[in-house]
Amino acid sequence: MEAILTQRIAEGVWAPGSLLPAEPEIAADLGVSQGTVRKALDGLERRFLIERHQGRGTFVASQTIDRALEHFFPLVDADGRRSDMTCEVLEAGTRLPTGTEAARLGLREGEAVHWLLRIRRARGRVRLVERIVLPVPCFPAFDRLTPQEIPDQLYVLYQRRFGITVARADDRIGAVAADAATGAILGLPAGAPLLEVERLAFDIQGRPVEARLWLLDSRDDRYHAALS
Repeated sequence: MEAILTQRIAEGVWAPGSLLPAEPEIAADLGVSQGTVRKALDGLERRFLIERHQGRGTFVASQTIDRALEHFFPLVDADGRRSDMTCEVLEAGTRLPTGTEAARLGLREGEAVHWLLRIRRARGRVRLVERIVLPVPCFPAFDRLTPQEIPDQLYVLYQRRFGITVARADDRIGAVAADAATGAILGLPAGAPLLEVERLAFDIQGRPVEARLWLLDSRDDRYHAALS
């Protein structure tokens, strides 16, 4: 049942921000009990796909800047405060993926990717180099956007412009040495230690829709994950 409701959201039957039908109406439509519907909605809420508001009803979750920061931007400063970083696009384009990119994003032979090279600044200096790869089939007109049209929080853009809702992200974290080009951007010597975060983001149907690499100067910033 949860899969059926997820599919309705994914197909736009229930658009982001829209009010869902009442539980008895959904139950009657699908020929199941109200308890079954409630259990499925509980699952959608745990996945942050819906929001319940007392006295108002249940709504499909909309991706907002605050929501994207809360769920998908795990960087904090040395005091544990969320890092207030601004973005700048250095380069962008469209190309064929590497073999690793194609495998991670599940691309067929010949399918291209959009790519972005961005930096993030905080407290007067560059703290993060960010490389992003997007499947062209999911984001067909991304290359027509100007740098001014690309917001800091891309997941908001993905939903509003392309109908792609990022539901979860898998991050792999390691330590690497800065190469000369990355070190120059960060103002560090080649070989300086960096925190590397490899992210693969998935939409609500479980499709990989973004591969992202963060290279962070972690002298003043940290990756923070709350486990429960």
